[in-house]
Amino acid sequence: MKSKRALELTLAILKPHVIKSPFALQSIRDVIIKNDFKVIKSQRIVISENEASLFYADHKGKFFYNRLLTFMTSGPSDVHILAGHDAIARWRKLLGPTKVYKAQFSDPDSIRGTFGLSDTRNAAHGSDSKDSAEREIAIFFKDFDIQKWYETEEDHYIFGKLDLDPTTFVHTINKSL
Repeated sequence: MKSKRALELTLAILKPHVIKSPFALQSIRDVIIKNDFKVIKSQRIVISENEASLFYADHKGKFFYNRLLTFMTSGPSDVHILAGHDAIARWRKLLGPTKVYKAQFSDPDSIRGTFGLSDTRNAAHGSDSKDSAEREIAIFFKDFDIQKWYETEEDHYIFGKLDLDPTTFVHTINKSL
């Protein structure tokens, strides 16, 4: 019997300037797959002002808050729920430092070091903790029940055969075996 080590869920957002660049988008998707993340849910949306203000509530009152909300609602973003062992820490490591100038200097091959343009346009987001991941997932995937996913689907993503649908960029469970 294979041993079970729980998967961790994280929220990943590919920001509007990435979506406008097919090369950047495909490159980041390739990083996700190459690093053995499972894409549980995926959607391309224009983030609403309400969603953005809920998502960035911790930054309210900071000098960059309005600029951040304006950018995040300016065009489509790809929002994903990723699963993997130590998904939060591994995804954040791939992202690199939040500040793009630091990423370009200290971690130039990171997602932000490669595709970030500024601190607001830093290419992508990753949850910083399990609590943040749960809160953030609930903002963008209102019908996704995390507890139910762990109870009914997690084992398939650990032990089962998965197929990646390149159109929707979601892993699906292949139940034909």
